[in-house]
Amino acid sequence: MPEQPRDIPEPTLFTWEFAADPYPAYAWLRDHAPVRRTTLPSGVEAWLVTRYADARQALADPRLSKNPRAHSESAHARGKVGIPGEQRADLMTHLLNIDPPDHTRLRRLVSKAFTPRRVAAFAPRVQELTDQLIDAFQERGEADLIHEFAFPLPIYAICDLLGVPREDQDDFRDWAGSMIRHGGGPRGGGPRGGVARAVKHIRAYLAELIHRKRETLGAEREDEDLISGLIRASDHGEHLTENEAAAMAFILLFAGFETTVNLIGNGMYALLRHPVQRARLQRALEEGDERLLAAGVEELLRYDGPVEIATWRFATEPLTLGGQRVAEGEPVLVVLAAADRDPERFRDPDVLDLTRTDNQHLGYGHGIHYCLGAPLARLEAQAALGTLLRRIPDIRLAADPDDLRWRGGLIMRGLRTLPVSWNSSGG
Repeated sequence: MPEQPRDIPEPTLFTWEFAADPYPAYAWLRDHAPVRRTTLPSGVEAWLVTRYADARQALADPRLSKNPRAHSESAHARGKVGIPGEQRADLMTHLLNIDPPDHTRLRRLVSKAFTPRRVAAFAPRVQELTDQLIDAFQERGEADLIHEFAFPLPIYAICDLLGVPREDQDDFRDWAGSMIRHGGGPRGGGPRGGVARAVKHIRAYLAELIHRKRETLGAEREDEDLISGLIRASDHGEHLTENEAAAMAFILLFAGFETTVNLIGNGMYALLRHPVQRARLQRALEEGDERLLAAGVEELLRYDGPVEIATWRFATEPLTLGGQRVAEGEPVLVVLAAADRDPERFRDPDVLDLTRTDNQHLGYGHGIHYCLGAPLARLEAQAALGTLLRRIPDIRLAADPDDLRWRGGLIMRGLRTLPVSWNSSGG
């Protein structure tokens, strides 16, 4: 795709048309207003940061708090800047809402679940889930890759990691589906009640599951599930309350599924629309070379990643960002999608190049809030995309790209559906 023209008029943000392709608008912002104060559809005013250098600075700046209580407009902070229902459900004390030292303490407790060794040990289960899902639709010759593949794969994977019993995982799938379906209108401007109801169900279930696991907790095991590990930490004097344990489990579920849904969905959509890049990757896979798959996932993260805008930050003191004065208490939103297409940082940023080597994208953030689950998301994306291309080599888009619809949330970027087809006789 050629680089977007820079002489376009000032764009209108947060419409459905913008949701379908925000990149020309972000190019305009980078050139003309790289740190811009904007009124969001929810009515909240926030600074949008769109250049790579400013974004990287903001993501690591300790003066930008993750705690919504630092918002100068507390009424907005209670209802419009976080996950709907999380405050009412007493789920606020998770990694996306807290700062050091509590952030340091909680991240240390949960990080052992995402060590390279633990993630590598989980790879066979991810591959098993991937193959089972493809088995269910391969003979049909058609599928919706979002609902039948990209969505259930990370749900079942994160449930296994947390220790949700298999017989309960379909309930989680239903609640997670409700959170995605009711994510609001363009850029978060729609109703949030459906998400809040799903959060309430998840909170009640987690409280009951934590209680059950605490009563049956046995000897410590190296492969212990994450909820059991959090319970053990709280029982061994690590100052982890039951609310903190529930909030941690909740945010790992919430952050651990939708990002990967979008990574797989957006990634496969990009490959389907770039046949030369896809053919290059398929040739590498046929030759048993996995290196291009790993590099390709990183490029797909940069090119059209699952998190369009990083989660909320609030200035704890006056500061200057990109030449703009940000007052204490004002929200700052770092636009990862814009930063990762910045021509000052990436050569030919609007071109998908799976062989790109200098690729320090911000798709998983930067600094102390760098995504804890990034290794697992990479594993799931490589398994999903690699297995699809191996098992269904002639997979193709079964809809006009103009007819596809993108979900309208402020933070995430993902397709509602991704219809595909193939020659089933080749299965």
